[in-house]
Amino acid sequence: MTDALPSSTDVLIVGAGIAGASLAAALAPHRRTMMIEAEDVPGYHATGRSAAFWQETYGGPGVQPLSIASFAMLQAPPREFSARGFLSPRTAINLARREDAAAVDAFVAGFAAQAVPMERMSAAEIARLVPGSRSEWSEAAFEASCSDIDVGGLHTAYLRAAKRAGAGLATRARLDSARRTDAGWEVRLGDETVRANLIVNAAGAWADRVAEACGAAPLGIQPYRRTVIQLRLDYPVPASLPLVIDIGGNFYFKGESEGRIWLSPHDETPSPPCDAAPEEMDVALAIERLRQVVDWPIAAVERKWAGLRSFAPDRLPVFGVDACVPGFIWCAGQGGFGIQTSPAISALLAAELGAPAPEGAIGRVNAASYAPSRFA
Repeated sequence: MTDALPSSTDVLIVGAGIAGASLAAALAPHRRTMMIEAEDVPGYHATGRSAAFWQETYGGPGVQPLSIASFAMLQAPPREFSARGFLSPRTAINLARREDAAAVDAFVAGFAAQAVPMERMSAAEIARLVPGSRSEWSEAAFEASCSDIDVGGLHTAYLRAAKRAGAGLATRARLDSARRTDAGWEVRLGDETVRANLIVNAAGAWADRVAEACGAAPLGIQPYRRTVIQLRLDYPVPASLPLVIDIGGNFYFKGESEGRIWLSPHDETPSPPCDAAPEEMDVALAIERLRQVVDWPIAAVERKWAGLRSFAPDRLPVFGVDACVPGFIWCAGQGGFGIQTSPAISALLAAELGAPAPEGAIGRVNAASYAPSRFA
């Protein structure tokens, strides 16, 4: 365990991935906070396996307000939080075949109505930015604002900020059960008991199990496996290759270094909460889909991994006070967009729990849209 477990705390956050760490950083200056993490290190599952990028269209219109509100902090955080930003320019191409031109037009029109900067691309522009692409992939929408996120740097900054503000972190500390009493919560962690006024469920793929252990009704948070592989190519693909996303949702890839890419078949395979591992069938599927798009000889599969992305039934994040269990707070269902929305979600939820209300773009987000009461 990183820190000794206290006998009591004000707020006990279950999970120290990006959701729990960002909330602890926002809340610890205002309330006594303790994070518990079941694994040996925080961020072992979804956070540590993300190929994260900031993309305004990612997650759809319901997620977009959180993404937009989070951008400024990710790009230029306060100096006391980090001496540098966490974004680096990437750009994105939402790609389609010639026969799917209408789908691209609808995609552009839909997000233009949300004031998302978007440009229609010509076939020549696609060929220039994605050298070796096959001629039938001639339709695309270009997003200049798409950026890579330094996930490890961001997660570490959250953990450091939480620690500076007095938050504790105990690893290898799995919540076995919790009982609500007149004085708050009694939480069993193996042979130890911790008392807390509030429990925050930031347990990712395990969120419904944690809820049940605390006597709360599960919300239907479903984990899905996502596969990513790193390919070395016999082709001079630049490291700056844009994020290329199939508008039909069958693949995405981006440059990693000279002659190397990260590739995913954009799989979403329902999974129990677990230490996810890539399936060979999904690796083969990713490569086959890539070959349909580009004429790039593949020299080697250098790495392959999988992680779990967890969604609520309506695929929007869930954060706020449980509608039926006093003192039980949700911070879950963040899918693949939890990293790019973490500044907004953590600030909004911290304000619900006693921190000052956020200002600016984050303060203008309607947090009620993401409350767990919508499932009551």
